[in-house]
Amino acid sequence: MATETSTAAKPKENLFQAEYLGSGTFLITKPKRNKAKLHKTRVKNRRRGMRT
Repeated sequence: MATETSTAAKPKENLFQAEYLGSGTFLITKPKRNKAKLHKTRVKNRRRGMRT
């Protein structure tokens, strides 16, 4: 139980972040997409040029 609360209290490292570099330039970091979800959406969604 103690390990669950400590992991929940720890902030996530891979959240969206934007760092201002100057003159309208930003360095944007965002979390990676989940491989399983990405595959699932690619399989389910129809592609251009496919037959019905």
